[in-house]
Amino acid sequence: MEKFQNKAMYSYLMVLVICASAGLQGWMALFTNFAKEVVGVNGFQIGAAQAVREIPGFLTFLVMYALTIIPEHRLSAWSVVLLGIGIGATGFFTTFPGLLMTTMVMSIGFHYFETTNKSLTVQYFDRHDAPIVFARLRGYGALANITVGAAVWILSFFVPYRGNFLLLGIFVGLTGVYMLTKNPVEGEGQRRQNKIVLRRKYWLYYALNFLSGARRQIFIVFAIFLLVEKYRLAVSAIAGIYVLNYVLTFITNRHISRAINVYGERVVLSLESASLFVLFLGYAFIENAWVAVILYLLDSVFFNFSIGLNTYLQKTADPGDLSQSTAVGFTINHISAIVIPLIGGSLWLLNWRLPFLIGAGLTVVSLYFTQKIRVTPPVAAATG
Repeated sequence: MEKFQNKAMYSYLMVLVICASAGLQGWMALFTNFAKEVVGVNGFQIGAAQAVREIPGFLTFLVMYALTIIPEHRLSAWSVVLLGIGIGATGFFTTFPGLLMTTMVMSIGFHYFETTNKSLTVQYFDRHDAPIVFARLRGYGALANITVGAAVWILSFFVPYRGNFLLLGIFVGLTGVYMLTKNPVEGEGQRRQNKIVLRRKYWLYYALNFLSGARRQIFIVFAIFLLVEKYRLAVSAIAGIYVLNYVLTFITNRHISRAINVYGERVVLSLESASLFVLFLGYAFIENAWVAVILYLLDSVFFNFSIGLNTYLQKTADPGDLSQSTAVGFTINHISAIVIPLIGGSLWLLNWRLPFLIGAGLTVVSLYFTQKIRVTPPVAAATG
């Protein structure tokens, strides 16, 4: 057993990651079909809804101010509670404005949890353990996603959308409430950072976050919408795809953490960008449902390489800047995440290939900036 597994913070984050990952995964497995079949959205509206979903990500810098009145680990648990409330309410609002409202509530919870989760990880685990912890937590999240994906797939045959959303929201919310009773920092001392830090020396981290957010949104919004609108896949099929997706995530994550420790962030993130370039072109030009599903699964695997951004910050930032810089990076990541769905949704109405061609172009720019990464060479392989 690795030494970090004995830390209370590790088990605390593990439970919250499992809960939040399962909640988001269940919501995503239901959302696109619910939006299309019940609410009746078009391509532009699905882009607008996803842009609204990313607004709280843009506002994650406000976490720094919230930490002046609440410890970071408790804010993490409260965020999961809010995530559960937003998910549970989704099925009760079947108009487009209602969809936007519940999406916003859910998203505030998820994005604030993601910010505090990353911040706590880079604060409480050293630069060798952090990649392994990130990968392990994603692996546990993947197992939870496999379970909830299978449950949604089964329940989709018997339970209406409203019931699925409600059951999922109750589970997530109650787990968050339970974790509020736990104190993972007892005897360790909470490292609190309560001001915004925006430094020129972290410009590359900011630029890579911006590009990562743009590419990620094309994948999240338009790849799955392609499967639903163009290839007419039902909610049960989408849920099944998500299950396969997270099986692959669980299998590959430990190898990603090892690759970061052995080869470094520049190699791993370069491989991510080069691979996504090919995948985006595949979405645009190969018109076959099975190929589109395979591209989606590969896309999900390569997205997990992005943990290299967090470990790059940890290796290059001053220790006192980690919490604030994580929040700023998350905010910058979501500037593009707000804009891209709106632009992509408008372009979708002209030609569905255009968002994917833009994504391919962004990967080229990202690959260029990735070559500028310079960190201390890794000294040992991980055993994740």
